[in-house]
Amino acid sequence: MNGISIEDFVKIDKSKLQIIDVREQYEHANGHIESTNIPMENILESIQKIDSRKQVIIYCQTGRRAAAVVYMLKKNHNLNNVFNLIGGYQAYINFTSKK
Repeated sequence: MNGISIEDFVKIDKSKLQIIDVREQYEHANGHIESTNIPMENILESIQKIDSRKQVIIYCQTGRRAAAVVYMLKKNHNLNNVFNLIGGYQAYINFTSKK
């Protein structure tokens, strides 16, 4: 499984995760989950910033870019601890606004 649902994501102790936002800096500045911002175009050159000891959740606005990043990280760097946040930041906003 390459993805994690928003319902499961919000239940996880965030101290056990590394959360990476692969959106552009201006998107991150407009709102984000507590995360590190590494734009998609820089992620493969920033592999040293990915914590191999934690579960890593990667997100973007809708989940599409993050899914591509997860695929590339698994294929090119054999990282098996990376997961896409299904639905991305938009799903997070929609879910948390209902509470």
